[in-house]
Amino acid sequence: MAGLIPQSFIDDLINRLDIVDVVSSRVQLKKTGKNYSACCPFHKEKTPSFTVSPDKQFYYCFGCGAGGNALGFVMDHDNLDFPQAVEELARAAGMEVPREQGRRDQKPRQPTDSPLYPLLDAASEFYRQALRSHPTRKAAVDYLKGRGLSGEIARDFCLGFAPPGWDNLLKHLGADALQQKVMIDAGLLIENAESGKRYDRFRDRVMFPIRDSRGRIIAFGGRVLGDDKPKYLNSPETPVFHKGQELYGLYEARKHNRNLDEIIVVEGYMDVIALAQQGLRNAVATLGTATSEEHLKRLFRVVPSVLFCFDGDQAGRKAAWRALESTLSNLQDGRRARFLFLPEGEDPDSLVRAEGPDAFRARLAHQAQPLADYFFQQLTEEADPSTLEGKAHLATLAGPLLEKIPGNTLRLLMRQRLGEITGLSAEALSQISAPRSGLTGQAKPNHTPATAQAPGPEQHAHEYADYDMGQFAGHGDSHYQDASSYFEAPMEFSAGSGGAKQGKKPWKGDRKWDGKGRKGDFTPRQPRTEISVESPTLTALRTLLHHPQLAQSVEDASHFSNEGQTYSQLLAALVEALQKNPKQSSMHLIARWHGTPQGRLLQVLAGKEWLIDDGNLEKQFVDTITTLAHNQLHSSREARLHSVLRKNPSELTDEEKALLREHYSTPSSTGSQS
Repeated sequence: MAGLIPQSFIDDLINRLDIVDVVSSRVQLKKTGKNYSACCPFHKEKTPSFTVSPDKQFYYCFGCGAGGNALGFVMDHDNLDFPQAVEELARAAGMEVPREQGRRDQKPRQPTDSPLYPLLDAASEFYRQALRSHPTRKAAVDYLKGRGLSGEIARDFCLGFAPPGWDNLLKHLGADALQQKVMIDAGLLIENAESGKRYDRFRDRVMFPIRDSRGRIIAFGGRVLGDDKPKYLNSPETPVFHKGQELYGLYEARKHNRNLDEIIVVEGYMDVIALAQQGLRNAVATLGTATSEEHLKRLFRVVPSVLFCFDGDQAGRKAAWRALESTLSNLQDGRRARFLFLPEGEDPDSLVRAEGPDAFRARLAHQAQPLADYFFQQLTEEADPSTLEGKAHLATLAGPLLEKIPGNTLRLLMRQRLGEITGLSAEALSQISAPRSGLTGQAKPNHTPATAQAPGPEQHAHEYADYDMGQFAGHGDSHYQDASSYFEAPMEFSAGSGGAKQGKKPWKGDRKWDGKGRKGDFTPRQPRTEISVESPTLTALRTLLHHPQLAQSVEDASHFSNEGQTYSQLLAALVEALQKNPKQSSMHLIARWHGTPQGRLLQVLAGKEWLIDDGNLEKQFVDTITTLAHNQLHSSREARLHSVLRKNPSELTDEEKALLREHYSTPSSTGSQS
């Protein structure tokens, strides 16, 4: 029997996925505000009620109650069980699924989110504030403005400033030794191996936050303002950052336009940002590494076409050829790659500012070479096909590379072109390639999953009492004020602007009481013990987690699936999932929502003590569901009534008039009229 899939791998897998990518590969989505909508694939409907949230990384149908994360969607849509869905998503992400042998007495580990994410976000906020208010910010602001950047672009890319000095961020975030250790793990601090001293990694640099496909900050790049070396400095490898797999600007490009048809790959941060400043918001950059097969896998999952735009110098051409070799193994039929080389001494940043966006777009359209043309151009420069020796050398170089192409049609056409150049038949070319094809064929990448970090402080169910959809807004814009003031210092508030009245000295707690009473004249009130009362919806959720079989007693989950109440949506989604597959365990249910606030809530509820008598279990659960359905019906009626009362009587439909007559016929309604 195959071993268990490590929970750390599942955490890593879901963290890398974008639910919009997963769902859109199976269902045609339409952009509706911040979210995406479609007709639900799980039930027949004419009006779309199926919603996908990229910010919250889950889907939900207000019609049938289906919902979950990317893993849950694949389970439901493809009719797969839990391990099969993990295998399918891992295959799409280019990851190998590891296995571990479990013991019967071993408790399944709970999925956890890395504590590095909130820490990196806090660091980014510190850098952004420093760019707006730190006394030494002028050099950074002048540099960005000198590169022609607007406040809007600086905001969109979350640009910041790491002030000069050894411990600015350390003092701001490093509250204790444990926190400092986490900061080291996140790549924010450096620890001297000999002295044990800790100091900021980034100092006196313009900061470029690096985001993953979900918009979470996972690392930083810093451009020096002084004479320090190196000129550009990236975060080291961390549990959440693998620079050989990440692309700077990919999240921003997709956020600006989800219907991208081509992505431009450039060499640096400023190239990406400069192109965005000029309206070309589809550029990405590798993070100081060559373009890898992992990069290409990610890009081709997003767009069918990739354009490599490199400097026209020798280094740029070497980078382009390495990119071509990485592209070959990802060239399925229907995908394409192009190569554009800029004039000597120019890069995208300098050229787009010099000639303008329209001229640069024209250059992209008319001067970029298709991959096949660039491929044979480079090889014919190395092996002269005018001689027999050159033709033989060319065939020896090209044959194994062509075998890497998985697209049958493209591979056949390029082999034909090679035959035209060399005069060799297809049979002869296949013989040349055969001995090496086993070495150059497409190999499955072997990823080592990042180790899951320890969970943070335990949370309790009552902390979710005020939970709603709006509390978990997406990344980015809420941190900023108007873009025009991005570089400007915030308003300063003087001390004493609020609080005690002017002229009154504040009371100090350490002064003795000088009144007539004496110590012991009264007994201080004991602190109150807070008692949390679990809502009916939370009770139903907890019951369902402990006893999944009770889902079969629910007739229609849509009766309590309130669009404005996330608890109700989650309950309806779990009922729907269990009715489709009654064999799912509590862990499978939690996994469907892993990485979301709903998933964390389910973890808390699953761990709470069970107090309901099993003999009375089903009745209590059904009563709770009935109450929720009744409340939902009452709330819907009140909402409709409120809307009708605000309308002009001449605009009312027959149904709305009937609702009014019913309302005014009740004793409470008639009694209130005058």
